Amino acid sequence: MKVKTLYIYPVKSLAGIEVSRFSLDDFGPQGDRRWMIVDGDNRFVTQRRLPQLANVYTALQEGVVVIDVPGEGLFPLTAGTDAVEVTVWRDQVVATAGADRAAEALSRYCGETLRLVYIPDSCFRRVDPGRVSAERRVGFADGFPLLVVNQSSLDELNSRLESPVDMRRFRPNIVVEGAGAWAEDTWRSVSVGESRLDLVKPCSRCVMTTVNPDTGEKDSATQPLKTLASYRKTRDGVIFGQNAVHQKPGEISVGDEVTVLNQEN
Repeated sequence: MKVKTLYIYPVKSLAGIEVSRFSLDDFGPQGDRRWMIVDGDNRFVTQRRLPQLANVYTALQEGVVVIDVPGEGLFPLTAGTDAVEVTVWRDQVVATAGADRAAEALSRYCGETLRLVYIPDSCFRRVDPGRVSAERRVGFADGFPLLVVNQSSLDELNSRLESPVDMRRFRPNIVVEGAGAWAEDTWRSVSVGESRLDLVKPCSRCVMTTVNPDTGEKDSATQPLKTLASYRKTRDGVIFGQNAVHQKPGEISVGDEVTVLNQEN
Protein backbone atom coordinates (compact mmCIF):
# COMPACT_ATOMS: atom_id res chain seq x y z
CA MET A 1 0.00 0.00 0.00
CA LYS A 2 1.09 3.56 -0.56
CA VAL A 3 -0.10 7.16 -0.44
CA LYS A 4 -1.99 8.02 -3.62
CA THR A 5 -3.00 11.63 -2.93
CA LEU A 6 -2.64 14.28 -0.22
CA TYR A 7 -4.84 17.30 0.50
CA ILE A 8 -4.82 20.26 2.85
CA TYR A 9 -7.67 22.67 3.55
CA PRO A 10 -6.33 26.06 4.66
CA VAL A 11 -9.86 27.37 5.32
CA LYS A 12 -12.49 25.08 6.80
CA SER A 13 -15.15 24.23 4.17
CA LEU A 14 -13.50 26.06 1.28
CA ALA A 15 -11.92 24.14 -1.59
CA GLY A 16 -8.83 22.16 -0.64
CA ILE A 17 -5.40 21.97 -2.24
CA GLU A 18 -3.87 18.79 -3.62
CA VAL A 19 -0.20 18.65 -2.57
CA SER A 20 2.73 16.32 -3.13
CA ARG A 21 3.77 16.40 0.54
CA PHE A 22 2.94 18.02 3.83
CA SER A 23 4.58 18.40 7.21
CA LEU A 24 2.83 17.42 10.42
CA ASP A 25 2.90 19.91 13.27
CA ASP A 26 1.09 19.89 16.60
CA PHE A 27 -2.26 20.69 14.94
CA GLY A 28 -1.98 18.16 12.07
CA PRO A 29 -0.98 18.84 8.46
CA GLN A 30 0.77 22.21 8.57
CA GLY A 31 -1.68 25.00 7.73
CA ASP A 32 -4.69 22.70 7.62
CA ARG A 33 -7.95 24.35 8.76
CA ARG A 34 -6.29 27.08 10.77
CA TRP A 35 -8.84 29.49 9.23
CA MET A 36 -12.62 29.24 9.57
CA ILE A 37 -15.72 31.17 8.50
CA VAL A 38 -18.19 32.30 11.15
CA ASP A 39 -21.60 33.98 11.00
CA GLY A 40 -23.02 36.93 12.96
CA ASP A 41 -23.29 34.74 16.05
CA ASN A 42 -19.63 33.71 15.74
CA ARG A 43 -20.70 30.16 14.93
CA PHE A 44 -18.87 28.14 12.29
CA VAL A 45 -20.27 28.07 8.74
CA THR A 46 -19.72 25.22 6.28
CA GLN A 47 -20.91 23.82 2.96
CA ARG A 48 -23.63 22.02 4.88
CA ARG A 49 -25.54 25.32 4.85
CA LEU A 50 -23.73 27.25 2.12
CA PRO A 51 -22.70 24.72 -0.57
CA GLN A 52 -21.44 27.55 -2.82
CA LEU A 53 -18.40 27.77 -0.55
CA ALA A 54 -17.03 24.87 -2.61
CA ASN A 55 -16.48 27.40 -5.41
CA VAL A 56 -14.14 29.52 -3.28
CA TYR A 57 -10.67 28.26 -4.10
CA THR A 58 -7.61 28.47 -1.88
CA ALA A 59 -3.91 28.73 -2.64
CA LEU A 60 -0.64 29.24 -0.81
CA GLN A 61 1.57 32.09 -1.99
CA GLU A 62 4.89 32.34 -0.16
CA GLY A 63 3.30 30.80 2.90
CA VAL A 64 0.25 33.09 2.89
CA VAL A 65 -3.25 31.67 2.35
CA VAL A 66 -5.06 33.34 -0.54
CA ILE A 67 -8.73 32.82 -1.35
CA ASP A 68 -10.35 33.32 -4.76
CA VAL A 69 -13.93 34.53 -4.31
CA PRO A 70 -16.05 34.23 -7.49
CA GLY A 71 -16.74 37.64 -8.96
CA GLU A 72 -14.65 39.36 -6.30
CA GLY A 73 -11.00 38.43 -6.86
CA LEU A 74 -8.03 37.22 -4.84
CA PHE A 75 -7.60 38.06 -1.17
CA PRO A 76 -4.70 37.18 1.14
CA LEU A 77 -5.66 36.12 4.65
CA THR A 78 -3.84 37.89 7.47
CA ALA A 79 -4.73 37.47 11.12
CA GLY A 80 -5.27 40.54 13.24
CA THR A 81 -4.82 40.98 16.98
CA ASP A 82 -8.43 41.07 18.22
CA ALA A 83 -9.51 37.96 20.12
CA VAL A 84 -12.96 36.58 19.41
CA GLU A 85 -14.70 33.59 20.97
CA VAL A 86 -16.18 31.33 18.29
CA THR A 87 -18.13 28.09 18.28
CA VAL A 88 -17.18 25.00 16.28
CA TRP A 89 -19.50 22.12 17.06
CA ARG A 90 -19.58 21.96 20.88
CA ASP A 91 -16.26 23.72 21.39
CA GLN A 92 -15.74 27.34 22.35
CA VAL A 93 -12.47 28.58 20.87
CA VAL A 94 -10.66 31.90 21.41
CA ALA A 95 -9.60 32.73 17.88
CA THR A 96 -8.15 35.81 16.20
CA ALA A 97 -10.26 37.93 13.86
CA GLY A 98 -8.74 39.05 10.60
CA ALA A 99 -8.86 39.35 6.81
CA ASP A 100 -11.57 42.04 6.70
CA ARG A 101 -11.46 42.63 2.93
CA ALA A 102 -11.65 38.91 2.28
CA ALA A 103 -14.59 38.60 4.68
CA GLU A 104 -16.43 41.46 2.99
CA ALA A 105 -15.99 39.81 -0.41
CA LEU A 106 -17.10 36.45 0.96
CA SER A 107 -20.15 38.10 2.55
CA ARG A 108 -21.16 39.66 -0.76
CA TYR A 109 -20.73 36.34 -2.54
CA CYS A 110 -22.82 34.41 0.00
CA GLY A 111 -25.40 37.12 0.64
CA GLU A 112 -24.93 37.30 4.40
CA THR A 113 -22.49 38.74 6.90
CA LEU A 114 -19.54 36.44 7.46
CA ARG A 115 -16.15 36.76 9.13
CA LEU A 116 -12.87 34.88 8.88
CA VAL A 117 -11.08 33.81 12.05
CA TYR A 118 -7.73 32.15 12.71
CA ILE A 119 -6.79 29.66 15.43
CA PRO A 120 -3.43 30.83 16.84
CA ASP A 121 -0.64 28.70 18.24
CA SER A 122 -1.65 29.83 21.73
CA CYS A 123 -5.07 28.15 21.43
CA PHE A 124 -5.52 24.55 22.60
CA ARG A 125 -8.66 22.91 21.21
CA ARG A 126 -8.49 19.38 22.55
CA VAL A 127 -9.19 16.29 20.51
CA ASP A 128 -12.11 14.26 21.93
CA PRO A 129 -10.76 12.75 25.20
CA GLY A 130 -13.25 9.91 24.82
CA ARG A 131 -11.27 8.76 21.77
CA VAL A 132 -7.75 9.99 22.55
CA SER A 133 -6.48 9.86 26.13
CA ALA A 134 -3.39 11.96 25.47
CA GLU A 135 -3.86 15.74 25.51
CA ARG A 136 -3.72 16.36 21.77
CA ARG A 137 -5.07 19.36 19.93
CA VAL A 138 -6.68 20.11 16.61
CA GLY A 139 -7.37 23.23 14.59
CA PHE A 140 -10.79 23.91 13.07
CA ALA A 141 -11.18 20.42 11.57
CA ASP A 142 -14.40 18.78 12.75
CA GLY A 143 -12.70 16.78 15.47
CA PHE A 144 -9.36 15.18 14.59
CA PRO A 145 -6.09 16.25 12.92
CA LEU A 146 -6.22 13.82 9.98
CA LEU A 147 -8.68 11.92 7.80
CA VAL A 148 -7.42 8.77 6.08
CA VAL A 149 -9.46 7.20 3.27
CA ASN A 150 -9.05 4.24 0.93
CA GLN A 151 -9.29 4.64 -2.85
CA SER A 152 -10.68 1.11 -3.23
CA SER A 153 -13.56 1.97 -0.92
CA LEU A 154 -14.53 4.89 -3.16
CA ASP A 155 -14.25 2.60 -6.19
CA GLU A 156 -16.60 0.13 -4.52
CA LEU A 157 -19.09 2.89 -3.65
CA ASN A 158 -18.93 4.23 -7.22
CA SER A 159 -19.77 0.76 -8.54
CA ARG A 160 -23.15 1.19 -6.84
CA LEU A 161 -23.85 4.71 -8.17
CA GLU A 162 -25.31 5.71 -11.53
CA SER A 163 -22.79 8.57 -11.67
CA PRO A 164 -19.40 8.17 -9.94
CA VAL A 165 -18.32 10.79 -7.41
CA ASP A 166 -14.94 12.38 -6.86
CA MET A 167 -12.88 11.74 -3.73
CA ARG A 168 -12.88 15.51 -3.07
CA ARG A 169 -16.45 15.19 -1.75
CA PHE A 170 -15.07 13.32 1.27
CA ARG A 171 -12.37 15.93 2.04
CA PRO A 172 -9.57 13.55 3.08
CA ASN A 173 -6.02 14.44 4.00
CA ILE A 174 -4.51 11.09 3.00
CA VAL A 175 -5.78 8.80 0.24
CA VAL A 176 -4.32 5.28 0.36
CA GLU A 177 -4.19 2.89 -2.60
CA GLY A 178 -3.37 -0.80 -2.76
CA ALA A 179 -5.75 -2.03 -0.04
CA GLY A 180 -9.01 -3.90 -0.46
CA ALA A 181 -12.29 -2.01 -0.21
CA TRP A 182 -13.18 -1.13 3.39
CA ALA A 183 -9.97 -2.69 4.72
CA GLU A 184 -9.46 0.54 6.67
CA ASP A 185 -12.36 -0.41 8.96
CA THR A 186 -10.01 -2.73 10.85
CA TRP A 187 -6.88 -0.56 10.93
CA ARG A 188 -5.95 0.81 14.34
CA SER A 189 -2.47 2.15 13.63
CA VAL A 190 -0.45 2.54 10.44
CA SER A 191 2.97 3.78 9.45
CA VAL A 192 3.08 6.25 6.56
CA GLY A 193 6.65 6.80 5.50
CA GLU A 194 8.39 7.60 8.80
CA SER A 195 5.19 8.74 10.54
CA ARG A 196 2.87 6.68 12.71
CA LEU A 197 -0.86 7.38 12.76
CA ASP A 198 -3.42 6.05 15.22
CA LEU A 199 -6.84 5.59 13.64
CA VAL A 200 -9.16 6.53 16.48
CA LYS A 201 -12.68 6.98 15.09
CA PRO A 202 -14.63 6.01 11.96
CA CYS A 203 -15.63 9.15 10.06
CA SER A 204 -19.40 9.69 9.92
CA ARG A 205 -20.52 11.45 6.75
CA CYS A 206 -23.06 14.21 6.20
CA VAL A 207 -24.78 16.20 3.45
CA MET A 208 -21.45 17.73 2.39
CA THR A 209 -20.86 14.53 0.40
CA THR A 210 -23.78 15.59 -1.82
CA VAL A 211 -22.08 18.89 -2.79
CA ASN A 212 -20.46 18.77 -6.23
CA PRO A 213 -16.96 20.25 -5.71
CA ASP A 214 -16.92 21.56 -9.30
CA THR A 215 -20.24 23.43 -9.17
CA GLY A 216 -20.89 24.21 -5.51
CA GLU A 217 -24.38 22.73 -5.83
CA LYS A 218 -26.00 19.85 -4.01
CA ASP A 219 -26.28 17.01 -6.49
CA SER A 220 -29.01 14.68 -5.28
CA ALA A 221 -28.88 12.57 -8.44
CA THR A 222 -25.63 10.88 -7.47
CA GLN A 223 -26.93 10.00 -3.97
CA PRO A 224 -23.59 8.97 -2.42
CA LEU A 225 -24.87 9.53 1.12
CA LYS A 226 -28.11 7.64 0.61
CA THR A 227 -26.24 4.75 -0.98
CA LEU A 228 -23.64 4.66 1.79
CA ALA A 229 -26.42 4.67 4.37
CA SER A 230 -27.88 1.52 2.82
CA TYR A 231 -24.85 -0.58 3.80
CA ARG A 232 -22.35 1.52 5.79
CA LYS A 233 -24.48 2.70 8.71
CA THR A 234 -23.12 1.94 12.19
CA ARG A 235 -23.54 3.32 15.70
CA ASP A 236 -20.97 5.96 14.71
CA GLY A 237 -23.07 7.06 11.73
CA VAL A 238 -22.74 6.52 7.98
CA ILE A 239 -19.06 5.67 7.65
CA PHE A 240 -16.44 6.51 5.05
CA GLY A 241 -12.82 6.86 6.13
CA GLN A 242 -11.01 6.94 9.46
CA ASN A 243 -10.11 9.89 11.67
CA ALA A 244 -6.50 9.76 12.83
CA VAL A 245 -4.00 11.31 15.21
CA HIS A 246 -0.27 11.42 14.47
CA GLN A 247 2.21 10.51 17.18
CA LYS A 248 4.83 13.17 16.43
CA PRO A 249 5.83 15.82 13.88
CA GLY A 250 7.08 14.53 10.54
CA GLU A 251 6.53 14.67 6.79
CA ILE A 252 4.25 12.63 4.55
CA SER A 253 4.66 12.46 0.78
CA VAL A 254 2.75 11.00 -2.14
CA GLY A 255 4.19 7.55 -2.83
CA ASP A 256 5.11 6.84 0.80
CA GLU A 257 4.65 3.24 1.82
CA VAL A 258 1.69 2.55 4.13
CA THR A 259 1.96 -0.39 6.53
CA VAL A 260 -0.70 -1.60 8.94
CA LEU A 261 0.88 -1.90 12.41
CA ASN A 262 -2.18 -2.89 14.40
CA GLN A 263 -5.64 -4.01 13.33
CA GLU A 264 -8.76 -5.73 14.57
CA ASN A 265 -9.45 -9.24 13.33
